[in-house]
Amino acid sequence: MLERLSQYNLVYLGIIASTCTGLATGIGSLPIFFAKNISRKLLDALLGAAAGVMLAATSFSLIVPAIEKGGGGIPGATITLIGILCGGFFIDFVDKFFPDTNLLTNAVNGKEHNGNGYKKSFLSKFEMSPAMRKIWLFIVAITIHNFPEGLAVGVGFGDGDIANGISLAIGIGLQNLPEGLAVALPLLREKCSKFKAFLVALATGLVEPIGGLIGVTLVQIAKPVLPFTLAFAAGAMLFVISNEIIPETQNHEGSSKLATHTLLIGFVVMMFLDNTLG
Repeated sequence: MLERLSQYNLVYLGIIASTCTGLATGIGSLPIFFAKNISRKLLDALLGAAAGVMLAATSFSLIVPAIEKGGGGIPGATITLIGILCGGFFIDFVDKFFPDTNLLTNAVNGKEHNGNGYKKSFLSKFEMSPAMRKIWLFIVAITIHNFPEGLAVGVGFGDGDIANGISLAIGIGLQNLPEGLAVALPLLREKCSKFKAFLVALATGLVEPIGGLIGVTLVQIAKPVLPFTLAFAAGAMLFVISNEIIPETQNHEGSSKLATHTLLIGFVVMMFLDNTLG
């Protein structure tokens, strides 16, 4: 299968793979059509597993290859170190221009963004209902951290290592499934229709092909920057995992330890898949 895929243009493969990972966000929201109530404990467990999957994918599909392709030893580790920090601080910088992206907890608890510990939304100046404002906040917020996911998939395919690219795409796709559900559930609580909640969840993942195109094209044009680009994508993903996903799973005492357990399971499953596929 890998030999057959290697005959295709890497740019096309990167775009297709990142599109599939983006669509996984919409697929993850489909349970809202069949289940009346989805507990927060179950959602935290799924998000915990997603965090574990992404930690493993970041480690084995981005950081390890970055060190190896950077020459190994001190040179490879130095390039990777710089890339990780640049990626993490870049996402942190971008995040400052947008609303607080820890929106699931806010929506579940019915909290609005204000001066009491929450960023004031730039959407607050527009005339719209609180429910519609939250919908657009979700779109903007989830888009922020879906972009580096698409970037990571594109970079994974960029150097021609299709097995590594597929492994990374599987990891991000698995992570996007519970994320789609996490987006759709608060929208339902805001009295949005199930179909609209599904469309919004789907839309939040469709930015990933853009990131995938940029990642795979950048590496194709300038392969010497591959180690740095891999590390940059890893840093962006680590920031998202630490700042967005894990905090969401630890907000309720009744499910925090369960989420930690599922994180471990997600990590080892993805580690196995990554090394098997690779």
